[in-house]
Amino acid sequence: MPGGGLGTGVPRSALRTLTPREREVLSVLPSGEGNVAIARRLGIAERTVKAHLTSITRKLGLRSRVEAALLSAEWADELRADRADADRT
Repeated sequence: MPGGGLGTGVPRSALRTLTPREREVLSVLPSGEGNVAIARRLGIAERTVKAHLTSITRKLGLRSRVEAALLSAEWADELRADRADADRT
């Protein structure tokens, strides 16, 4: 897609608008797990997962968790690289 956009129409550069924890939450959405399971996996509260999802959808102009999961699947390589960089620091 021109301009580095994806099927969702969100440019890849939008990833930089998310905090590291928001990117981490976004990266696990394609697993299909619910908020409780994501919270356990990341060691955070379910309420925190919900807050991050709200922030992610707002910042990226998405309408739903499903759109966020689709975007995450499309951005898998970037999110994986981002997570690896965070693990090294």
